[in-house]
Amino acid sequence: MIGEILGNRYEIEEKIGEGGMSIVYKARCNKLNRYVAVKVLKKEMSDNEDIVNKFKREATAIAALSDNNIVNILDVGSQDDINYIVMEYVKGKTLKELIKQFGKLNYETAITIAIQIAKALECAHKNNIIHRDVKPQNILVTEEGLIKVTDFGIAKSTSSATLTNTTTIMGSAHYFSPEQAKGTLVDNRTDLYSLGVVLYEMVTGKVPFEADSPVTIALKHIQEEVVPPKQINSKIPESLNKLIIKAMEKDPGMRYQNARDIINDLQKIKEDPNAVIDNVVENEENEHTIIMGSVNAPDNTKSVNKALEDEYYEDDEDDEYYDDDYYDEDDDDEEYDGKKKKKKSYKNLIIGVAVVVGLLLLGVGAFAISGGFSAAKTVKVPDLKGMTLEEAKKAIEDAGLEYVDAGTEKSDEEEGTVIKFDPEAGKEVKKGSEVRVITSAGVTKIKMPNLVEETETDAKATLDKLNLKNYKIEYNFSDDIEKGKVISTNPVKDEEITEDTAITIVVSEGKKTNYQPMPDLIGKGRDEAIRELAKLNLDGSVVGEVEVTDEKLVGKIAWTSHAYGTSVAEGTKIQLKVGKLQEEKVFVDSFIKAGMKALDAKKALEDAGFTNVVINGDKNGVVIGWNPTDKITKSTKVIITSGKAEEPLPPTDPEE
Repeated sequence: MIGEILGNRYEIEEKIGEGGMSIVYKARCNKLNRYVAVKVLKKEMSDNEDIVNKFKREATAIAALSDNNIVNILDVGSQDDINYIVMEYVKGKTLKELIKQFGKLNYETAITIAIQIAKALECAHKNNIIHRDVKPQNILVTEEGLIKVTDFGIAKSTSSATLTNTTTIMGSAHYFSPEQAKGTLVDNRTDLYSLGVVLYEMVTGKVPFEADSPVTIALKHIQEEVVPPKQINSKIPESLNKLIIKAMEKDPGMRYQNARDIINDLQKIKEDPNAVIDNVVENEENEHTIIMGSVNAPDNTKSVNKALEDEYYEDDEDDEYYDDDYYDEDDDDEEYDGKKKKKKSYKNLIIGVAVVVGLLLLGVGAFAISGGFSAAKTVKVPDLKGMTLEEAKKAIEDAGLEYVDAGTEKSDEEEGTVIKFDPEAGKEVKKGSEVRVITSAGVTKIKMPNLVEETETDAKATLDKLNLKNYKIEYNFSDDIEKGKVISTNPVKDEEITEDTAITIVVSEGKKTNYQPMPDLIGKGRDEAIRELAKLNLDGSVVGEVEVTDEKLVGKIAWTSHAYGTSVAEGTKIQLKVGKLQEEKVFVDSFIKAGMKALDAKKALEDAGFTNVVINGDKNGVVIGWNPTDKITKSTKVIITSGKAEEPLPPTDPEE
């Protein structure tokens, strides 16, 4: 792959990471001249359509998310048999590495980091995306200290998550929510529980629950009360202690109900560590689209094991990072020597969960024997997909089940028809059990607004106002549209779209700058030089003279502001200077002597060609000195210092 160019723009430079399903390379985007990370699906996986779709799910999940704290998906594509995702290239460390490095973080730093993680989750949740694997290995800290949440590889939309099979194991055991550990249905509060675990680890340096196997850890999430973090690190304020415990409540209804609430409380503690954190949670049940199904024992252990094994292998394979610095060490999973031990570990996990299911069955049996309830007749759930609300209600009641309206969701399906229901079709349930039904709210179609020649900021604001979140920005040169304004959009204006339509906005980077090599102009005439520069779209002008010793350069170009051969942008102003012969330098004392009359000395210098001679002192006196004394040109100013001539002494009488 090294040296290969994908999509006619991404030039692969080096391998920086590898996971079970894909390999990640550092690449240069030749179009925008910047580094990107390219995740390439392994060739042995490319023939499996399900795996290809799973691989692209990560891009689909977060491409629409526009948040500074989420690693951006820039592009997704296929070339021949290569499937790839292009991501923002981030340099730095994982939060896990920082915790390892420092043991634990001071609570102020932990709060700052947690706020940024929560903002990323808030963005995802608003777009109906649940991360489901929030952990320090998936949180990147850039060299500038910015937090980036990555690896939405097992993320699901809230609509998908609500119908997750009860045997599914997702995420990483140390950061499981209790509902993940039980294999029941999850919503955005699952991510907030995991954020609470991450906060716990940041301020204590350890995860809240430790054990020898993922199954045991999962059971602890369900059954054991967490040791308050303040008992481990007494330096954290009580307000933060309460916040973490509230985020990690076993019952989702007792936790923070949305990311904004936890952000607000973190901000309060950041401003005042003694802030009061309310442990009472207001009932916001209607904000969470959850279809709660009854817990049914599997028909046989073999089918349970198979389902668990499939899910465990599938999700583990996709848990990877795209940078050597961000390689997922998976500290919360055991390390194994060879395939045999790894397989044995998964087998132990399956057996462990089977034991838990068995215990549950024993408990149910004991309760029945004691007279708690008697065996009930079971019926199969009818297939309701595509039925109208009335048809579904009748089919449910005819089967001896209870119809429950679980609301509506936006969908491409016809408005008012059933798109989801729980339990699933064909499942045997007790007569009288509830069947929760979600119907399609349809989609609202609007016309694509005209964004051409709008600024990038205004274009984004227009789309946000229309709740059109699934857009991406690309940049290109334009001779007609000024920098920072929209060149084009796809779809084009007035085309019918929905809120989920993928929109591409192309923003101008201004005119493309062309470069020319600076020509050799030394020795050429001024007009010839200016004409030659004009042919190269360079703006030449003569700005003065420069002294030369070579008479051939007198009156010719002898100096240029840009050196010959250098690369110069078209339109650049090029300064030129013509040569003039350098003057001869002489000593003043070659023409005058001390003791001669000052006026005679001045005249002698002027006769010799000196143009600026002045007398300092008595003009009728004699020369007693001059300045300068070094070699000078005849245009240099010469100052003659004069004084009175000393009178000769009278002769002495020899006889005296």
